[in-house]
Amino acid sequence: MHNTHTVPTAAILGAAGYTGQETLDRLLAHPELVPVALGSDSLAGQTAASLHPRLNGSLPAFVQNAEAAVSGADVIFLCLDHAASAAFSPPDGAVVVDLSGAHRLRDEDEATRWYGVAPGAWSYGLPEISPPEGRLIANPGCYATAALLALAPIRDVIDGAVIDAKSGMTGAGRSLKGSSHAGFVLENFSPYAVGAHRHAPEIAQQLGFPVTFVPHLLPVRRGLLATCYVHTDADARELLESAYAASPVVRVLPEGVTPELARVQGTDAAEIGIFTDASTGTTIVVCALDNLGKGAAGQAVQNANLALGLDETDGLVLTGVLV
Repeated sequence: MHNTHTVPTAAILGAAGYTGQETLDRLLAHPELVPVALGSDSLAGQTAASLHPRLNGSLPAFVQNAEAAVSGADVIFLCLDHAASAAFSPPDGAVVVDLSGAHRLRDEDEATRWYGVAPGAWSYGLPEISPPEGRLIANPGCYATAALLALAPIRDVIDGAVIDAKSGMTGAGRSLKGSSHAGFVLENFSPYAVGAHRHAPEIAQQLGFPVTFVPHLLPVRRGLLATCYVHTDADARELLESAYAASPVVRVLPEGVTPELARVQGTDAAEIGIFTDASTGTTIVVCALDNLGKGAAGQAVQNANLALGLDETDGLVLTGVLV
């Protein structure tokens, strides 16, 4: 008697963008999940090598996103803009992970205000805090992921937070815009969307209270660091260490050790450091991750793994380059 094992398949819509490329990169290293359809309206008809010379002929050629959507894949990754993701009709039986913000906010008025669309919320998939349920999964935003990893385990012992966050320029996506030109980014550092960033209501939704959130653009390609300031009488380190003790992805660093972008860039891991300002009693929780890894594609694959009943870390990169 022979055992048969059907390998699950995946399709990526918007495979030519930053998050699409990163998702494909994770699937190439995945022991179980095989890419069978690469959707890109701009590259349709071209070979995978047109995206990157190292992509060999064993991968399927690019097709229109609409064709990739009906490929029969077991998992579909939506690496599209908010409007396109909102208009997408999930095929029966497929797991769909949406990397846009279209399905993150539960309140319709809030969704319309921040994203211009309100197609309905899907299961919010932040595995360490709120593991995905069902087959329709909303992948969290990159800033929200870092802030929630830092604050969710202590949300019951705080009543507010100030979040000072910085991200590399790939967080803005691959589409050209003035604020992502080298002449603006290099040798510069600036806040943006101050008091008006769409990840703020997402963070508030998951924590249960509003936050002060200010993002900044770093002159680096990738990486994200969120420094969160709170007041609490509880032992924040004990709560955070307990929350992530069994996590293969999130590591709470030893006392006195600070998270660093260099250790998480190019990975799907996250680092957390906990500190106390002795003069004010302020508790400071710092989270570092890769905005394209744990902040996007790595988390999407992690969510797909959980939805399919696979090992949570299949295809993930959890160790960075030391030097």
